[in-house]
Amino acid sequence: MTGLFESQAPRPLADRLRPKLLAEVVGQDHLVGTEGPLARMLGQGRLSSVVLWGPPGCGKTTIARLLAEQTDLVFEPLSAVFSGVADLRKIFDAAAKRRAMGQGTLLFVDEIHRFNRAQQDGFLPYVEDGTVILVGATTENPSFELNAALLSRVQVLVLRRLDDEALEKLLRRAEEVTGHALPVDENAREALRAMADGDGRYLLNMAEQVFALTPEHPLDVKALASAVQKRAPLYDKAQEGHYNLISALHKSLRGSDTDAALYWMARMLAGGEDPLFIARRLTRFAIEDIGLADPQAVQQALAAWDVYERLGSPEGELALAQLVIYLGTAPKSNAAYRAYNSVIKVARETGSLMPPMHILNAPTRMMKEMGYGSGYVYDHDTVDGFSGQNYFPEGMARRTFYDPAERGFEREIRKRLDYWDKLRRRKVDAKDE
Repeated sequence: MTGLFESQAPRPLADRLRPKLLAEVVGQDHLVGTEGPLARMLGQGRLSSVVLWGPPGCGKTTIARLLAEQTDLVFEPLSAVFSGVADLRKIFDAAAKRRAMGQGTLLFVDEIHRFNRAQQDGFLPYVEDGTVILVGATTENPSFELNAALLSRVQVLVLRRLDDEALEKLLRRAEEVTGHALPVDENAREALRAMADGDGRYLLNMAEQVFALTPEHPLDVKALASAVQKRAPLYDKAQEGHYNLISALHKSLRGSDTDAALYWMARMLAGGEDPLFIARRLTRFAIEDIGLADPQAVQQALAAWDVYERLGSPEGELALAQLVIYLGTAPKSNAAYRAYNSVIKVARETGSLMPPMHILNAPTRMMKEMGYGSGYVYDHDTVDGFSGQNYFPEGMARRTFYDPAERGFEREIRKRLDYWDKLRRRKVDAKDE
């Protein structure tokens, strides 16, 4: 029930600008536009359970409220942070009674990933039989945080981080509602949008602070920065952001885009990532994606890792930046990585094949009599320093696992391998004659 004086209480700008229709939601046209899944559901009069996955301030709660209003469902909001099984039981009981009277319930669960596995299982029968239409909201990847059983009963809809155009649209709406132009110059207006980092609610909260200043002249970037506080970058070291950014760093290096790689590393450091984790992943990259195309890459990685451990932050982070530049500009090859994966598979398939007798040691007379070591040619005693003998197991055809690229130092390695292959074929042909 609304309080007597509630309508006269001051309301935050973000609340006053809350959309009244789905079409007014900014930045999510792929969901709420005429061809979007939510618009189609409403057009067909058939709303199914969904999980809204997206960053803070992108409109998840607003969309849930509008879905309830536009379908005549009773809106039951719940925060997984402050609620437990008892709260859920009350809502399910009330929803069951409404259903018996022909009234549906939309249960909105904010931060749904905060519920543990057992609590998530509690939703299943009520979602399955239609007692509630579940609309969950989460900032975390549902495939990591939600039960497979629950995921199979809902549709996951991905909301996008608000882009610059969407944020500007919010600022214009704020100016219309307040009846005043935002007292900032164009550069400061652009900076304000950048400071919001894709969060519409945060943008409007900052705009509200600026509207209250009433300066004599429009604020420039420096004055704006002193008037409002910039938010910290969104980055959770234990969740999906952690994996997204390290993937971006790794793939930028693989693509030899050094500048992009430096940017992603800086994003991780600014978000509080452990520099030693970055050092470890860069060392892995040196082995996996550069390998013998530049044998110095792994030495550079280990050196940068060691430098960081000795110097600490912030000086040690320069060593990591230098390493990123080295790896980004180095020739790339995954030939050793592919060779290892291939040979491991073959080793498992071939089981316990014995080495050929001529390369076995014969420390006892009995072993010599059995033929151990018989016919072995000491490579250093040959004219070419290469005997060309077979070293694969008896009965196993020769295989090529390592196929070096025509890049960097591996170009030289390929020349050596080609030379030895030529000698090997020559010696085999000589035997056949």
